[in-house]
Amino acid sequence: MDYRSQTIDASLLEDLTEILRLAIREDLDRSVDLTTMAIVPPGVTGSAALISRSHGMAAGIDLIDEMLEELDAKIHWDQRVGDGQCIEPGQVLSVLSGDARDLLTCERTILNVICRLSGVASLTHRYVQAVAGSSARVYDTRKTTPGWRRLEKYAVRCGGGHNHRLGLYDGILIKDNHLACRAAANGELLDPGQAVALAKAFVAAGSVKFANPPMIEIEIDRIGQLESALAARPNIVLLDNMSCDLLREAVAIRDRLAPEVELEASGGVNLSTIGGIAATGVNRISVGALTHSAPVHDIGLDWKIG
Repeated sequence: MDYRSQTIDASLLEDLTEILRLAIREDLDRSVDLTTMAIVPPGVTGSAALISRSHGMAAGIDLIDEMLEELDAKIHWDQRVGDGQCIEPGQVLSVLSGDARDLLTCERTILNVICRLSGVASLTHRYVQAVAGSSARVYDTRKTTPGWRRLEKYAVRCGGGHNHRLGLYDGILIKDNHLACRAAANGELLDPGQAVALAKAFVAAGSVKFANPPMIEIEIDRIGQLESALAARPNIVLLDNMSCDLLREAVAIRDRLAPEVELEASGGVNLSTIGGIAATGVNRISVGALTHSAPVHDIGLDWKIG
């Protein structure tokens, strides 16, 4: 059992449409591309190649059709690379051809989307490579660019990573702030097992209808909390900011008491530390940096006027 994986679905395309409409408003503000109108005469056609300037993973190429449609551009495109494929410096990803004015006006918007998503996919791929040979899986978080979450989580998948919950509606993740809020409200400080039991009772009560039962995960930050959490049998226990020695101890306790419960490591994860974390035997490693710190992938648009 796992959280849902983000694909190119109707919800993602709705988000892309909103992003593109905002991008059009930012660039044109209900006016026109002044430079292009001044310099390029009507009827000029041309072609331009999207070319990778560095090593990485492609993401967003498969969305060019939708982007051209929303941008109302009289442009055809020839796809050379698909999302999730490795790309090299100098490699042609796609060739766009058609009305030169349209292409000049929409080139930055198209590049912004593809460079951003390919950057997320490329960084994710580096993290996935860093845990190769272990059983650990790399997951994203909700630390995403507002409005871009589905797109960025799709890019994580293109890079070989896995998706954590898409939103607050998509699973139960009990964190220390939830327990602190409850304690402040009624003075009741729940231990991890009690909190998981409360979540299970909420699901069973049926006040919210689910197509499938939601995942239940609980965060702990002390090894002494683990046995209580495991006794309640959540799907996942999140081990927050624990050293590799503590993670190994947690894996041993889990293997003895509740081998079906997955352990997720979080906090202090970077490309230098993730290999050691994976070697402890945890099942999952969540990495906020996949989306909040990914640099854009360098992609250029090389022109040929015809």
